[in-house]
Amino acid sequence: MAEFDLRAALPVLLLLTSLVPAVVIFLLPEQREVTRRLVNMAGAVLKVVLTGVLIAGTLNGLEYEWRRTLLPGIDLVLRVDPIPLLFVTLSSLLWLTTTVYAIGYLESDQRRSRFFGFFSLCVTATIGIALAGNLVTFLLFYELLTVATYPLVVHQGTRRALIGGRAYLLYSVTGGAVLLAGIAWLHALAGPVEFLDYAPLAGLVDQHATSLVLIFVLLIAGLGVKTAMVPLHGWLPKAMVAPAPVSALLHAVAVVKAGAYGIVRIVYDLYGLALAQQLRLLTPLLILASVTIVYGSLRALVQDDLKRRLAYSTVSQLSYIVLGVGIASLAGVSGGLMHLIHQGIQKVTLFYCAGNLATHLGVTRVSQMRGVGRRMPLTMSAFTIAALGMIGIPPTAGFITKWHLGLGSLEAGQGWVIGILLLSSVLNAAYFLPVIARVWFAEPVATDAAADAAADPASDMAADAAVDAAADAALSTRSRERNPWLVLPAVATGASVLVVGLLAGAPLSPLSWAASIAEEIVGP
Repeated sequence: MAEFDLRAALPVLLLLTSLVPAVVIFLLPEQREVTRRLVNMAGAVLKVVLTGVLIAGTLNGLEYEWRRTLLPGIDLVLRVDPIPLLFVTLSSLLWLTTTVYAIGYLESDQRRSRFFGFFSLCVTATIGIALAGNLVTFLLFYELLTVATYPLVVHQGTRRALIGGRAYLLYSVTGGAVLLAGIAWLHALAGPVEFLDYAPLAGLVDQHATSLVLIFVLLIAGLGVKTAMVPLHGWLPKAMVAPAPVSALLHAVAVVKAGAYGIVRIVYDLYGLALAQQLRLLTPLLILASVTIVYGSLRALVQDDLKRRLAYSTVSQLSYIVLGVGIASLAGVSGGLMHLIHQGIQKVTLFYCAGNLATHLGVTRVSQMRGVGRRMPLTMSAFTIAALGMIGIPPTAGFITKWHLGLGSLEAGQGWVIGILLLSSVLNAAYFLPVIARVWFAEPVATDAAADAAADPASDMAADAAVDAAADAALSTRSRERNPWLVLPAVATGASVLVVGLLAGAPLSPLSWAASIAEEIVGP
């Protein structure tokens, strides 16, 4: 009995490792910097340790589940299943690196207790989403994520931040309402439905096939907002006014990844692959993902603001996960699932580097990145590796993803998907390779931005010109790439892009983990 209680407690303890720090940090006075750092780091490290315990126990055949009655017929359920454990591992590891990064990034900020309190609450919601055993539990944590993330998006308090925050909130609340409608309709039709319990929905096919299709549309539309799928993506570029650690969290761990993860669970763990194919749900999903992949890449191509370019890249890259869901073959499912990890480590690296450029050199735009590799070699080496991963250059993690998605498309008789993958890779190269060339091979060139701004201070270009002038001045001085809180996370995650690709065949690699799950979903 005691052993069972411990297994039931572990999912809750995993939540508490970020929930308790959130409460403590909210109560800390702003000047208690050392205490706040210790609480942050202790919670992040403990979460990684508990995740390791869950992985070891699951490999040994142990099951972990916590269940409490919320309302008659409705339970709150936290359960460790294969797909949730994959997402929990990503969230725990990247929360640790992002905590380290945020400590350095916000060292002079005056609202750190508020920031780190909501930061920890955001991760709590993400872990809750990952471990949710049914749709009601998923929805509760999904909405908590919206509430917890909004203060992070508007943290700077500027007009642009408030505009971005309003867009994020409007999209997210609307998406949550649509998701709630789908969940309520399904509950009315089938009663309480839990993930990996396929019988209730399978029993409704003969009489309620149309209703199941419409419910699926509502669920995917609600989740598609946070996944930033076209045409529901408009909030994401606007939310890039948030501090770099928030952008990294939004794009690699929490918000957009929660939406993509939700789509994975709806298809694989709620409807099941067989029912989804029977209802012809996957082909429209495949087409929508393909459109989003190409559209996001085209929009990224014309962005000069670095974080906006990365934001549109996320719009494109997240849909590789949905593409794998739609392909529905062994290799395709593997490719989509492993991209939960691969996209996370690549994109978090890029945003760490973007934050370092803004902090150290005042560089925020692609046009300002001439020769910055000489001033910040460690940061830009990590950026280069992650960008090559996004393109899909071997032996990076991104190449492993695209290779398996291509194989999966052939297995499923969807050969046209290879054209989408090739087009996307060409577009990825078009908006990343010139940046890499500019970073390493272009000479820093001073501009007359300051003079232009002074001559016409009322012009729309004045603010941007002033930024250019500050960046060029900074480029003429020695780099300050000596803050380990900022440099080490970028270097560590950048190196992992290579390590994960080179060791793709190793036990417990994202590929082997995803392939094992895919065999259970599709069959060997």
